[in-house]
Amino acid sequence: QVQLVESGGGLVQAGGSLRLSCAASGRTFSSRVMGWFRQAPGKEREFVAAINWSGRNIRYADSVKGRFAISRDSAKMMVLLQMNSLKPEDTAVYYCAADRTQYWSDWHTLPDTEDEYVFWGQGTQVAVSS
Repeated sequence: QVQLVESGGGLVQAGGSLRLSCAASGRTFSSRVMGWFRQAPGKEREFVAAINWSGRNIRYADSVKGRFAISRDSAKMMVLLQMNSLKPEDTAVYYCAADRTQYWSDWHTLPDTEDEYVFWGQGTQVAVSS
């Protein structure tokens, strides 16, 4: 079992930055793929980024590539999402999630669908004003 708590959301102007944190508990956290998803009002939840247990395999949605950076600190049981050059279309509730699989390889494509992730946080709101 993995418990996840997100923080760091808020209101920021377009072009600004935010850093989201996901604090985890549970003995299998360090071995799991961790992902960030987001859900804008009236839209389906969508994949943002994922990172495997070693940190050497990372995947981003095309919409955030080059602007967002995911990282993890297994010793501190944290996953971070650094968001730069924010746009109004980044406005959403952001969720941290843990994948069902442990020890995902460094070369296989990371999962980007919700059904692959079995543990979820409660979400943190990000609002970007124009």
